[in-house]
Amino acid sequence: MTIARPDSGPDFGAVRPAPRTPSGLFPSGPPTRPTYREPHPVTGGGVAAGGGAAAGWLLLFGLLGTDVASYAWWTVIAGLLAGVTALVLVRYGDRGVATGVAIVTAGGWSIAAAVVAVRWATSGDWPLW
Repeated sequence: MTIARPDSGPDFGAVRPAPRTPSGLFPSGPPTRPTYREPHPVTGGGVAAGGGAAAGWLLLFGLLGTDVASYAWWTVIAGLLAGVTALVLVRYGDRGVATGVAIVTAGGWSIAAAVVAVRWATSGDWPLW
C-alpha cells in the first residue's frame, strides 16, 4: 500500500474502502418486504361528518326532554345508540366517522352531566329520580 503525499498527484494504486451498506433512511430500491396500507384511512372529513351527525342526533334527542331529568335520560339513550353505531362503523364501515361520533357523544354526555351537576348543586336534590 502506498501512502500519497498531499503535494503529489493522484495515486491510482491506493486502496479504497469498500462501499457501505445503505442504512435504509434513503431507500435505493423497492422495499424488501410487503407494505401494508390501511384500506379505509381515517380522514378529517370523515371525522367531521361523524361529529356533525352525532351532534344532530344528540340535539334531536335532547329536545325531547321537558326538564333536566328527561333531558339527561334522553341524552344517555341517544349516546348509547350512537356508541353502538360507532362500534358497528369501526368493524364494518368508516373508522373516521366512528371517531367523530365517539368524540361528540362523549362531549354530549359531559354537557348532560354538567347540567345535572349544576341542578343538583343549586337545588340540593338529585334530579335524575
